[in-house]
Amino acid sequence: MYQKTQVIGHLGRDPEMRYTQNGTAVTSFNVATTRKWTSANGEQQEKTTWFRVSCWGKLAETTAQYLQKGRLVFVEGEIEASAWTDKEGAPRASLELRAFTVKFLSGRGDGAEAGAGGVAPGGDDFAVHEDDIPF
Repeated sequence: MYQKTQVIGHLGRDPEMRYTQNGTAVTSFNVATTRKWTSANGEQQEKTTWFRVSCWGKLAETTAQYLQKGRLVFVEGEIEASAWTDKEGAPRASLELRAFTVKFLSGRGDGAEAGAGGVAPGGDDFAVHEDDIPF
């Protein structure tokens, strides 16, 4: 069995990096994807979906160094589910995209103005892969 999820969107905040007890880097950030369409009655509709993304190892260090709020990114990875009980005893669940590949689609300072068609003018086209993620 195999699953893969691909997302293209903008970072909602700057990445946050931390280290596990054994010294492995972990970076977290959110990516927003927006879908726009026209409804049957001619009204413009829009829906934004947020993805929580985590990166590990060298990928975590690189994304923490180069990504910033507003940058357009392509993220490929797998969805991981977790469940727990909160302080009030209510069941909770969340989904997180564990990234294997992150491709920077807009250059530094280009932010949300960069289009999804590829590299922004003057931007960098940089891909990072999971090759050195410890599993």
